[in-house]
Amino acid sequence: MKIVYLRDYPEYVDIVIDWIYNEFVIKEGKNKDKSRIKEFFSNTHSDNFPITYVAIEGKECLGTVSIFDNDLKPRQDLSPWLGALYVSEKHRGKGIAAKLIDKVLEKASEMRYTKVYLRTEHTADYYKKRNWSFVSDEVDIDGRKTEVYSYQVIDDRK
Repeated sequence: MKIVYLRDYPEYVDIVIDWIYNEFVIKEGKNKDKSRIKEFFSNTHSDNFPITYVAIEGKECLGTVSIFDNDLKPRQDLSPWLGALYVSEKHRGKGIAAKLIDKVLEKASEMRYTKVYLRTEHTADYYKKRNWSFVSDEVDIDGRKTEVYSYQVIDDRK
C-alpha cells in the first residue's frame, strides 16, 4: 500500500467524492449539493490547502483523508484541520486510517504547523486512544454538537 496525493491520481477523484458525500452528507442527514464536494476534491494540491491523500494498493483505492484550513466555521481561530477521513468498508481494521492520519500529521509538521485539529461527532474514542487532546465542545453552523480535538505535531515551546 502507498499513500499518495489525490491530485496525482485523478482516476480516484470520483470514488473519493462518492465516499465523502455518502458518509458525511447523506448519513448525516444534510441536504447539500454534491457539486461543492466535487469542486473541493477536484482542486486539491500538494503544497497548499486543501491537500487530499489516498491510500492505494495496486489499482484499488482503499481510503482517503484531507488537511485544510477550516472544518468548523465558529472556530476560525484554529487551523489546519484533518477531515474527510474514510476507509473503504472492506479494508477497515487494517490500520489504514492510522497511516492516513500519520501522513497528514507529517505534512502539517513539514508546513511548520504546531497543531492539527479535527472535529468529531461519533469517533472521539478512536482519537483519544491515539493521543489527540480534547479542545472544546462546539456547535456547528447546522446546529449539531461536535467535539474538537488537537494533536501537537511540533513542540511550540522551543
